[in-house]
Amino acid sequence: MKINNLLSLKPIRKELRNHGSPIEAVLWNHLKNSQTGEKFRRQHSVGPYILDFYCPRIKLAIELDGSTHDNEKSQMHDDERTKYLNGLGIKVIRFSNQDVLKNLDGVLAEIKKTSKP
Repeated sequence: MKINNLLSLKPIRKELRNHGSPIEAVLWNHLKNSQTGEKFRRQHSVGPYILDFYCPRIKLAIELDGSTHDNEKSQMHDDERTKYLNGLGIKVIRFSNQDVLKNLDGVLAEIKKTSKP
């Protein structure tokens, strides 16, 4: 059964790629073209979830959390999503938008460290 990039989610993935947040654009500029040593995809879906960034080779998802994640309901949804992805062998790392803005070098270092076997 196919669970990656389901056709039903294609319009949403396209919309997210075309109208992503400025913070996502900042991080994408450092992830694209394998600048971290791994090839990442942007707005890749796995099952019912669309991941901000995903590296299929090492099964690593990177999620950026803005202020909309600062409530109990969103955090419960994020936990459910992480458990689902972990169940598929996908590791999820999360950064706040503020992390990317204020400590981009630290974020990139953490991604590189997590990307190593």
